[in-house]
Amino acid sequence: MAVSQIVRPLVRPFAEFFRREAAGGIMLMASAVLALVLANTNWGPAHFFPQLWDKHLTLTVNGVGLNLSLLHWINDGLMSIFFLIVGLEIKRELLEGELSDRRQATLPIAAAIGGMVVPALVYFFVNRGGPAANAWGIPMATDIAFALAVLQLLGPRVPLGLKIFLTALAIVDDLGAVLVIAGYYTTNLHLNSLYLALGVWMLLMNLNLLGVRSLVVYLPLGVLMWFFMHESGVHATLAGVLLAFTIPSRIGMAKPELLLMLNSRLSMLQDEVHGAGANPRIISEELEYLSDSISSPAQKLEQRLHSVVAFVIIPLFAFANTSLEIDASVFRDLLTPLGLGIILGLTVGKPLGIGALSWLSIRLGWASLPAGVTWRHIWGAGLLGGIGFTMSLFITLLALGEHTAGEPVAKLAILTASFISGTLGFLLLRTMPLPETVVVSGSN
Repeated sequence: MAVSQIVRPLVRPFAEFFRREAAGGIMLMASAVLALVLANTNWGPAHFFPQLWDKHLTLTVNGVGLNLSLLHWINDGLMSIFFLIVGLEIKRELLEGELSDRRQATLPIAAAIGGMVVPALVYFFVNRGGPAANAWGIPMATDIAFALAVLQLLGPRVPLGLKIFLTALAIVDDLGAVLVIAGYYTTNLHLNSLYLALGVWMLLMNLNLLGVRSLVVYLPLGVLMWFFMHESGVHATLAGVLLAFTIPSRIGMAKPELLLMLNSRLSMLQDEVHGAGANPRIISEELEYLSDSISSPAQKLEQRLHSVVAFVIIPLFAFANTSLEIDASVFRDLLTPLGLGIILGLTVGKPLGIGALSWLSIRLGWASLPAGVTWRHIWGAGLLGGIGFTMSLFITLLALGEHTAGEPVAKLAILTASFISGTLGFLLLRTMPLPETVVVSGSN
């Protein structure tokens, strides 16, 4: 067995991240469809779930506690773990991913800016002066899991460069959404609690600088920061992003020490593999030790939480927030400024903004198209960027509130626009020819 064959499983390639996100997107689709089916049938659970989400759950520690509905625990509590993953992904991309190199980062950053600004302007133009004008943040977001799930369905027709471009774009898009939530959709500030939350965050940052690497230290303090953030009036999920930026993302060894350890362990592993009585358990333990040695606390946490977020938390959020009873009046309301603003923002504003800013950045010589990526690919990715879903639903709750007249209209508009964008993006990219290598291999 070659050394490269031993090392390959230890390095998490982009393809693994893509497959995991895509699988999570398929699970997300299934949850949303199931919620809509249950909410619009005569089957008993259809009328049970709305009552379930309104049930209150109280958690108390030393006389201090929170009494929130189950829906609030999902949207404010569990979604903080989703935002923790978002923060870890943003940090990873900034330090060592596509966003760490200025020229590589220029194209997805420019595309993301266009994909946030233009949909917001389209929405605001349609709703200017209206009661829902402040909800311009709803069509800004791209759902990375949904978008990558559509790319997964296209198989080898989609070049790796496009997958990386869309992933980096969506991560920058998430960062923009976080800033909008923090800066615009925060009201009724309680400064004492906010100062306490920021104090905990500064403590976490100093622990990082001092070289503390144990997640056992960071995570409880992160929960404490979440509590103070919740009490401050700033949306509690932002604590997840702040926590992510404090968790160490570098390995605990200097490069020479790491290379020496790797060479020693790989030599032992090769001897074990080529030996007469190779023990699979020892090989497995060595691989696990190597993986643990070259992973930072941030990487370990992301790896442990990613599946929980992708396959439990996000589908549960989608199920709880898309449980809509849809009747003819809601469909008519899609033609109101609120519904039209969201649909046009996602289906027209997103691809227009992504395509226009991508063209401008390349025209000015700031960026170049990734290898194997054409302008048709970029426009297809722009259409897929109009799949808002998770972040759009989340901003809807902040901008319009729960149990308001506009909430079901906005949610249905998001679902409609996401379906249209996903379908158009799929059809456009489906017309792309297969790469020559795929065609040749398929003809043998």
